[in-house]
Amino acid sequence: MTKSRSLLLKTLAVMFGLISLFFVFYTARLLYVTHWLTQIRAGGNGTYIGAVAFPVLALLFGFGALRLGKKTRTNGS
Repeated sequence: MTKSRSLLLKTLAVMFGLISLFFVFYTARLLYVTHWLTQIRAGGNGTYIGAVAFPVLALLFGFGALRLGKKTRTNGS
């Protein structure tokens, strides 16, 4: 693996990790603000969508970060 490719994969792994952390934070914020989804304003059904979508996105980006990180480590760079 060339150095430029390795650097690109490492950069992508860090970016995916940061995006995953953002969605973890936003999930925690959503649950805190809505008091664990017990106090939702009228018409706030998007809260339920966020309560499902944010953790799923956090897991997907976290998984992507781990895969990219492992790929850079196993290729000897």
